Amino acid sequence: MSNNQHAASSQSSVVHAGAADLDLGAVRAFVAITEDRYFSEAAARLGISQQAISKRIANLEAAAGVTLFARSRTGAELTADGRIFLPHARAVVSTADQALATLRGRRRALRIDVLDTRTAAIDLVRAFHDTCADVDIEIITSNGLRSARGALNRGTVDAAFCRVTGALEDELARLPAYLEPAHLLVGRNHPLAGLRQVEMAQLSGATVWMPGNAEGSEWAEYHRFLGSAFGTQIDTTGPDFGYEHFVREVGSSTLASIIGERSRIPWHPDTVRIPLVNPTPVYPWSLLYPRANQHPTLDLLIRHVQANYQPFDPDNQWLPAPDQHLFTTTEAPEAPTPQVTVQGLKTAP
Repeated sequence: MSNNQHAASSQSSVVHAGAADLDLGAVRAFVAITEDRYFSEAAARLGISQQAISKRIANLEAAAGVTLFARSRTGAELTADGRIFLPHARAVVSTADQALATLRGRRRALRIDVLDTRTAAIDLVRAFHDTCADVDIEIITSNGLRSARGALNRGTVDAAFCRVTGALEDELARLPAYLEPAHLLVGRNHPLAGLRQVEMAQLSGATVWMPGNAEGSEWAEYHRFLGSAFGTQIDTTGPDFGYEHFVREVGSSTLASIIGERSRIPWHPDTVRIPLVNPTPVYPWSLLYPRANQHPTLDLLIRHVQANYQPFDPDNQWLPAPDQHLFTTTEAPEAPTPQVTVQGLKTAP
């Protein structure tokens, strides 16, 4: 080894040794003193004694081989070396604080947005929880895609189950999750009430009452496509007073409506649910999530959805044209499976 190589090696060893001696507590004390000017006040803010903070600064100066403060009756003034070190010290403290905040955030519950706890989306969440009983999940109810996109971009939720078509922001990704078969809901006096199943051709020319089809919602658009494809009229008139009122109105009239197979509507003695066939309309539930989300449980949810998804069957099922491409493929991002230990399932209003 040449003298120059030996000198470089020795210098590298010294640098690495010095870096190993850099103590975060001492750096934090240094930053606090620059802000408070007095060792005593900085010590009180950090919850340590003045002797302890003085020792931390002495150790930091010894490790760096420089003097960082000049003490006087007016407080501690930074030396030239101290002024050079200050922006780097602030960066070290900031990075450490951000790292801790990230780790704390990863321990919180996985927040999942669903349209309603009576829809198929909640079954998808429960099925996931059944496979990972120690996963902590918080359910957030909203008004579907219209609010879920903003919540995902803001980070107030980690994932959402909804119908998604069209272009998305680059920050969001979607994954086909579940195709929910449709049922016809009618009263017992309806002409179709006695059938075990209803073919879609039998609804041609009929009016389907959907008072909950909010203008601009993804489910209202879905039913407009359905009505156009099978010659049915979608009637959205009338106030939406909730499930109980909706079921009671259907049961006491000749109205017909379409609901999801897994929709948990209140039982009513005068209503009948009948599967729709030839073809079966299916409602496309997607998992929507931010690409940059770092919550470890999200990776587990993605893998669960991938493993349980059944692709669109064009010979027996019907989907609107904008949904067909996504639900015919099973493309999804690969993600590592983290180890997590979390507890419980809770629902937020």
